[in-house]
Amino acid sequence: MPFKMGPAPIRRTLQYLQKGRLVFKDRVKIFSINFNRDGDLHQGARDFVFWHLAQLQYKNPSIQVVVLNEMTPNPFIRCWFEDSKDIVMDIEGKTKDEILNHLIRILGKSDDILAEAEKQKEKKDNPANFGIGCDRHCMCEILGQVPCPSVVVLPKHMRGKFRNLEE
Repeated sequence: MPFKMGPAPIRRTLQYLQKGRLVFKDRVKIFSINFNRDGDLHQGARDFVFWHLAQLQYKNPSIQVVVLNEMTPNPFIRCWFEDSKDIVMDIEGKTKDEILNHLIRILGKSDDILAEAEKQKEKKDNPANFGIGCDRHCMCEILGQVPCPSVVVLPKHMRGKFRNLEE
């Protein structure tokens, strides 16, 4: 299994990706991080990219993520919003956890909003659902479906005891 090779293969598991804590607000469209591969001041940015960038991309599929290496003397994060404004955050000398907490506080959705979105996902209001606790009790209530055998008797070619006799 090639996904279990390399440094820290845990980063490639679905459980790890789902545990990401950073879900951006809807107005964030582009996330950019700039850092160098060398230097102690860039270590937190390197660690953030190594450990949290995959989770960030998994939790925010509609956001463009750009990583720029070896282009700046100081590490920073820049985010562009839908109204073409941007915000720049200096991350020089910060650890990966400090960077993550700062991003959650400034650009992340609150826990209340995330809980409400999760509750909306769980709702059973889908018209394709039927059964106890849904809008429809039986599939036969949908137009174009075969009616219930308790209401209208099925044709003999659709009933098992007659079909098995023919064979």
